[in-house]
Amino acid sequence: MKYQITHKTWYDYTELVPICHNLIHLAPRSTPYQKCLDYHLSIDPVPAFTSNRDDYFGNRTEYFSIEGGHQKLEIVAESTVEVSANTTHRDKDSPAWEACVLARTADAESERPREASDPALALLTFPSPRIPALETLRTYAVGSFTPGRPIIGALADLTTRIYADFKFDSRATSVDTPLADVIKFHRGVCQDFAHLATGCLRAMGLAARYTSGYLRTKPAPGRPRLVGADASHAWSSCWCGPLGWIDFDPTNNCFVGESHVTIAWGRDYGDVCPIQGVFVGGGEHQIGVSVEVAPQS
Repeated sequence: MKYQITHKTWYDYTELVPICHNLIHLAPRSTPYQKCLDYHLSIDPVPAFTSNRDDYFGNRTEYFSIEGGHQKLEIVAESTVEVSANTTHRDKDSPAWEACVLARTADAESERPREASDPALALLTFPSPRIPALETLRTYAVGSFTPGRPIIGALADLTTRIYADFKFDSRATSVDTPLADVIKFHRGVCQDFAHLATGCLRAMGLAARYTSGYLRTKPAPGRPRLVGADASHAWSSCWCGPLGWIDFDPTNNCFVGESHVTIAWGRDYGDVCPIQGVFVGGGEHQIGVSVEVAPQS
């Protein structure tokens, strides 16, 4: 499936902003199941300085600074991507989840697979700033990761349980709400559920990453509209040994397929925030965001 993506962000200030610095993750990744065919970023007013690089996780990271007084700022990212579904999760011969464990836990003391020595994978078994080591994560996760259970079945069960046990509520949390509060009140948004799922996997000794992206804006004929369309979305990915990375979306109770577009991944939201920065002055300000993920015939 080919998509044309337009992500607009705008800021309105009541007073002049003489200078601002911003870091952006808006460029779609190229993966075995996704090709970024085109990407263009436009910024108004025109920045005094821009640069880009790939971060530790291979995400395209862009930086810009505006060094002239302004009361409006608009950032528009336009992309064309081609997405195919990863059907690995349909593998009926998936290994037991214990065979994919990379970090030692109380009930997984067997020999670690070779991948355990890979620093990039090992990093994703540790707590991170927004996904701390909470005993409640492990307590919740063990209900899905029963002894000898195939890893795909365990992921499917965890996805379904989060979907059933936690209510999507856009007013319940903010980007700074602690994960412990999400678990306590059983409410949140896609970002919270991705943090929860990722934390559960790490609590079981598995490598897991937080993934940001988009959902198809309009569902295919006869298919339900996915929660999280028209905005940035988030889900979780688990390293499943010989099956590689498997992505799943607890907000919509599904494995990731053609309706998901991947932008960036990292330890948690802090590594892949679409736009973050600092500015001087400005008084009061308002922010607007719109996302359109349009299928191309």
